[in-house]
Amino acid sequence: MNCRNCSQHLQHIFVDLGYAPPSNAYIEPELADRPEATFPLQVYVCEHCWLVQTKDYVQAEELFSATYAYFSSISSGWLKHAREYAEMIIRRQNLGKDSLVIEIASNDGYLLKNFVAVDIPCLGIEPTTETAHAAMALNIPVLSEFFTSQLASKLVANNQQADLVIGNNVLAHVPDIKDFVCGLQRVLKPSGIVTMEFPHLLQLLQNDQFDTIYHEHFSYLSLDVVRQIFNQAGLEIINVEELPTHGGSLRIYACHLNPEHSPNDDIKRILQAEIDYGLQQIEIYLGFQQRVERIKGELLSFLKEQKKLGKSVVGYGAAAKGNTLLNYASIKPDMLPVICDAAPSKQGKLMPGSHIPIYSPDYLIQNCPDYLLILPWNIAQEVKEQNVQLELLGTKFVTAVPRLNIS
Repeated sequence: MNCRNCSQHLQHIFVDLGYAPPSNAYIEPELADRPEATFPLQVYVCEHCWLVQTKDYVQAEELFSATYAYFSSISSGWLKHAREYAEMIIRRQNLGKDSLVIEIASNDGYLLKNFVAVDIPCLGIEPTTETAHAAMALNIPVLSEFFTSQLASKLVANNQQADLVIGNNVLAHVPDIKDFVCGLQRVLKPSGIVTMEFPHLLQLLQNDQFDTIYHEHFSYLSLDVVRQIFNQAGLEIINVEELPTHGGSLRIYACHLNPEHSPNDDIKRILQAEIDYGLQQIEIYLGFQQRVERIKGELLSFLKEQKKLGKSVVGYGAAAKGNTLLNYASIKPDMLPVICDAAPSKQGKLMPGSHIPIYSPDYLIQNCPDYLLILPWNIAQEVKEQNVQLELLGTKFVTAVPRLNIS
């Protein structure tokens, strides 16, 4: 395999998580006995440009199907994040009724509904049918397609260049990241701005966030690598913000390349932090596998001990990161019998690979567990606040990444 950015041959494995099904391929119970497709989940690092990337096995169309079950609006914290961003960017860019906002991977309308509410024209681009239909129900125009440079050209020909292009947690999800960024440049007005949010590779390494690795994430991004790719496409990053979302993300602001611009202090600071941690040295990547194995061992020991003691453990959050963790650790219903999730699109189905059944959170009221294992650790506080009654009844909350924590 060659690097998706610089085309150099890839030699170094960053982490090998074995074989796993696509992390959002939830299973209908009546289909549980059918063979399940699994793919190697290996991640390489390019020692030439330092892009961290999954090995090529799965096409995007197989991962983001019509029945894709992730709905952004399920998380109240994410809705708040989206609303605050919309309010900020409308003021900052002076957006109004003559503007056009395009969001790529607009999901169920969680963000664009804030622009619709103030009569700012917008367009969502969302390839998964169910989430696109949810957005359309909110009067949001949606193109149910994958965003490519070719689609960008069609939008330009249709007089749909954007004043603002938004992409939240999509940059890592595209197999051809160079074509994707070329499309951003093409669809952006000369005076327009692009904002992209993505999990920061530095945080993944510093906090052992291996469960954020799954087939849907083709790339694991540093600011330095994103800057390279954007510059090659004729865009430049003019500002960056550090966000707490998804365990530590970056929000970049980019515009058309201008030789007169120079990096601001925040860009310089984060680029230097990446260098200081060693993101441009192969050694920092080669020790990651051992740390991942430690996390797996700690969780398995905990579950085995509670089973031996006759204690009940229930999972919370049928999230993609949970599927990575469960499948890598080979955890099945005998160790974790139930996972609760607030998303109706997941309830009644089985987790891919582990086949653990997914129930509504109502299950917790009737079956108060001794321990609640929160799989999406990035929203652990939100989950705790929603389940205060369980805590009063004696339930303890558990997270496994970056190390086993019981509270």
